[in-house]
Amino acid sequence: MQGTESNRRDFLKKLGLIAGATTLTAIGLPDVLQANEEHNNTLTPEQRRFMGMYEKWLNQFHAMALIQQKDPLHFENNTKMMSLSKEAELWQNELIEHMKDPNFAQHYLKRIESVTESIKK
Repeated sequence: MQGTESNRRDFLKKLGLIAGATTLTAIGLPDVLQANEEHNNTLTPEQRRFMGMYEKWLNQFHAMALIQQKDPLHFENNTKMMSLSKEAELWQNELIEHMKDPNFAQHYLKRIESVTESIKK
């Protein structure tokens, strides 16, 4: 079981979620989940722009994660995956700021959950 947790942690690191998770811990996950009932589910223009950019990034990363699942030693894929991880570092601070908004955090978490589930299959 510990190996599964380690693999999950590595996957989340690759997605650049550690900073976001830290922010969620600071504001409290129950508050984020409760936002679904209490807040309008629209994003600000800045948040929509970020999510559009993130969606493109995540789609690329998702495709590479599926390749890595089948062929962990695929050099070209792993190189591209590392490049995408470095790219995510560039917008980590912006993600942290957006994650302070429970409405944004909810959208973000839903997207991450759907990708995580599809990769686990």
